[in-house]
Amino acid sequence: MGPETRSHMMSRIGGKNTKPELLIRSGLHRRGYRYRLHDRTLPGRPDIVLAQWRTIIEVRGCFWHGHDCHLFRWPETRAQFWRDKIKANVQRDEKNRAAILGMGWRLAEVWECQLKGRMRRPLADVLDELSRFIEGANERCVVGPDKTVL
Repeated sequence: MGPETRSHMMSRIGGKNTKPELLIRSGLHRRGYRYRLHDRTLPGRPDIVLAQWRTIIEVRGCFWHGHDCHLFRWPETRAQFWRDKIKANVQRDEKNRAAILGMGWRLAEVWECQLKGRMRRPLADVLDELSRFIEGANERCVVGPDKTVL
């Protein structure tokens, strides 16, 4: 594939309403949870905000957030650009995570590799884990291995 084609394809990737995010949202809704989306008043405009439970759910794309799993692979072209880009994303995630927790919100992070690929878990299991977290007392939950490549 040529550089123009790749650039065009990458420019079409959105940050909202991704397939993994839609899976989680529809599953939570079927279970009776009601939420807001991309609340601009909170740091990082979180994917899912369950105000009643003072809980935020972020659905993380493994490539864009530098997750150390089988879905992540460093691009071979423009290597330094991608290292800087992904490093900035990871740093922004850390800053937003600290701000959200500092405001008294609870945070769940769901990694894309838990919803697709060879590490995929049954969606019901992921939703069960999220339900336990939402209704529990823990401050933070990570669905999937909690490690980045940086």
